[in-house]
Amino acid sequence: MPSFLWDCWPSLELRAVLCAMGCIQSIGGKARIFREGITVIDVKASIDPVPTSIDESSSVVLRYRTPHFRASAQVVMPPIPRKETWVVGWIQACSHMEFYNQYGEQGMSSWELPDLLEGKIQAISDSDGVNYPWYGNTTETCTIVGPTKRDSKFIISMNDNFYPSVTWAVPVSESNVARLTNIYRDQSFTTWLVAANTSTNDMIILQTLHWRMQLSIEVNPSRPLGQRARLREPIAQDQPKILSRNEPIPPSALVKPNANDAQVLMWRPKYGQPLVVIPPKHR
Repeated sequence: MPSFLWDCWPSLELRAVLCAMGCIQSIGGKARIFREGITVIDVKASIDPVPTSIDESSSVVLRYRTPHFRASAQVVMPPIPRKETWVVGWIQACSHMEFYNQYGEQGMSSWELPDLLEGKIQAISDSDGVNYPWYGNTTETCTIVGPTKRDSKFIISMNDNFYPSVTWAVPVSESNVARLTNIYRDQSFTTWLVAANTSTNDMIILQTLHWRMQLSIEVNPSRPLGQRARLREPIAQDQPKILSRNEPIPPSALVKPNANDAQVLMWRPKYGQPLVVIPPKHR
């Protein structure tokens, strides 16, 4: 567990930059220099300006694909005089999740994060499940092994979106008759750009981002396959926020389990007791 979270902010200029991808939030102007001489030249974050797509090609499940959240940063690491290793990369955590699939008057299925729902933790890791606490280990991180004699300049990037499958039929029923009437999802995330010294477990927060993904899909199960689902507002997602002041990383965002391993699928009938459909992978 990192022993020290620290950030130092000079004055910042916030600006919105328009490009082919849509509205990209960017911090630019004066480069930010942090402890150890680490410099952040630029940070960009956006959600693709396209609607969620819906796929009804399967007679068993409805699939949808949300637009991508994207983040990138250009960082300069000064020469490292000692034999030590630094990792610069993205750490992400989910701070809120509502994910309901309504099946008419019968009830709803719900993907839930119990500890987050009950307020036991502030956020849960959204790591890939292998490279804790990092979101990933390809474009999402850069490792610099000292000693080095010159600056190391690099760009790190990440992207995230949802591409789930939702059964047309009630998940606890033996019937395959389509009953799905609505899908609702609302999730919030905090994403940190972090420099970590693996020798000392020291971490420096370089940037904090907030972003949210919302969707609502109305379904008429009596219509023919391919004509059942309709995307409702919001069609376009709010763009991410690049914070002018960093936020600390909750301890639960740095360790197991991640959100995918902790989530549980519940069936919550209109009448009767709720049932666990899919238990969490991590217990």
